Amino acid sequence: MSRDAVTGGGCAVSFAGAVGAVAVWWQTSRTQRHLGNEFENNGQDFGAVLTELPLVFLAGAVVPAVLWGLGAWLLGRRRRPESSGASGISEFHA
Repeated sequence: MSRDAVTGGGCAVSFAGAVGAVAVWWQTSRTQRHLGNEFENNGQDFGAVLTELPLVFLAGAVVPAVLWGLGAWLLGRRRRPESSGASGISEFHA
């Protein structure tokens, strides 16, 4: 798998995780209560939204990206053949 494909896949997984986390967070009863879904907007608290939304977005973006990167690293490490000869040239200069 090429490096561009791995990078693009990581970005796609990160984007999907961020959007999914915000969508799930938005649907919870706790969030709806803070946004004023109570009787006559009683209990409306935008401070909770301003505090939680960035954290939910970051967690939704970072966790899938880290797992994707770990999986790509493990698969790349497992597929890479061990070179028996020590030629002294790194794989980046070959």
